[in-house]
Amino acid sequence: MHWADKIADGIIAGSPDKEEYVCAAGISPSGSVHIGNFRDIVTSYFVCLALRKKGRNARLLFSWDEYDRFRKVPANVSEDFGYYIGRAYTDVPDPLECCDSYADHFEQEFEKALDTFGIEADFRYQTAEYRSGRYAGPIITAIEKRREIFDILDTFRTQDSTDEEREEYYPVSIYCPYCGRDNTKITRYNDDGHIAEYTCKCGHSGQFCFDTDFDCKLNWKIDWPMRWMAEGVDFEPGGKDHASPAGSYQTSKIIAEKIFGIKPPVFQGYEFIGIKGSAGKMSGSTGINLTPGELFKVYQPEIILWLYSKTDPMRAFDFCFDEGILRQYFEFDKSYTAYKEGKADELTADIIAYSLIPGREIKTVPMQQLVSFGSIVDFSPALLEAIFAKIGAAYTAADFEERVDLAKYWLENCSPESIDKLRDGFDSEYYSSLTTQEKQELVALREYIAQNEYTMDELQTFLYAVPSQVRGEIPDAKQLKQIQAAFFRNVYKMLIAKEKGPRLYLFLFALEKGQYLNLLPKEM
Repeated sequence: MHWADKIADGIIAGSPDKEEYVCAAGISPSGSVHIGNFRDIVTSYFVCLALRKKGRNARLLFSWDEYDRFRKVPANVSEDFGYYIGRAYTDVPDPLECCDSYADHFEQEFEKALDTFGIEADFRYQTAEYRSGRYAGPIITAIEKRREIFDILDTFRTQDSTDEEREEYYPVSIYCPYCGRDNTKITRYNDDGHIAEYTCKCGHSGQFCFDTDFDCKLNWKIDWPMRWMAEGVDFEPGGKDHASPAGSYQTSKIIAEKIFGIKPPVFQGYEFIGIKGSAGKMSGSTGINLTPGELFKVYQPEIILWLYSKTDPMRAFDFCFDEGILRQYFEFDKSYTAYKEGKADELTADIIAYSLIPGREIKTVPMQQLVSFGSIVDFSPALLEAIFAKIGAAYTAADFEERVDLAKYWLENCSPESIDKLRDGFDSEYYSSLTTQEKQELVALREYIAQNEYTMDELQTFLYAVPSQVRGEIPDAKQLKQIQAAFFRNVYKMLIAKEKGPRLYLFLFALEKGQYLNLLPKEM
């Protein structure tokens, strides 16, 4: 059973009569949303799909935690933005000056990526939610029960607390109306009037009425369960740090039950995402800081979804910028073809079904061949069409239009060492370094190609037979294999100046003879 179906079954079992299930996710727009963060929403998305598959109504709720404080200046933002530390992300200007705020810039960037994935969500923008007064009641509840909250938090601390700390604790931060920052401290609170007296590091002091003033925010471990209550959340995932025994979920779970009187949602922790190979020019940052939008330069969106879908949330996996990406395309194509033909097992079918985007159809043109042939013909659509037709794979330019651009970008930016180009001319220096028998093998190959018409299978058979034809019978199978490998290596060196390359029989068959015959010797 797919992991999302197992989670969905648990959700239904816990609340069998609920009319609509809410699967939530949330991210703070502290910068570009990276592929690790993306696992948060995609996990909820798959569970939402699983619930719908089971005939239940389900809604994907996504919260932008844009009302969080701006904590530090990212590496790619001017140091001058240190001035805004302590303000809400929505109160910080856009560093690129193209959007309404810092938060808006990164929200739009990620929401565009979600559109590409076909993921529809019910968005919540927490600045608007807080400042509308929607959370005034729960905030007052949290303040009134602040000592109970302190005691709950204290059970997760390793250091002993004091009575003074307990009395001075408040689970909420006020944004100062003068400097806009949350560098405030509540010094006194009137339980009857819900009025706090506070001071700010900027020098301002004043009063704040929680019934009518809303420019304040609950601390994270109280904010999270408060929103579970406000939205009726049934499921929400979190990174493995939140899932640890002393993590946010364990703390917030108790606060949900004891302070807000609700049953906490089903929770699923998830592992981090890795990167294999070099992303090249894709990003100035490295590793997990890559965004979904940057992945679109080398991955089709369905394959990104498939990698998340096929991997249990508590297992890590890698996005590959080395040749591993070609294996991933191959595995996806194999599963997708089985799914389309009705031959996939139940788990494979579910993995693919959760990865598909409405209105799109995948053309499974082999990425390995697009890379291999594309580099030789400079990714010319017409020449690629001709090559595919010659090897019996009648793919048109329309079929490989999307993948050919991805293949070209990957090859040129992530794996330039994999580019295969025919030599400009005959390599007499390398040829002269060969033994007499090795030279005879190359002459025999050129003669066969120049004088015969053949099928791919016939060419493959001939290539393996050349060493024996030149040398006579070779009794030792191991020795034969070594000689054949040396022959292949010599052909590659003469044609593309590399010791390895595309499958030789396919490579020679696909290209026009006139493109490479001059690179092989006519005679000794």
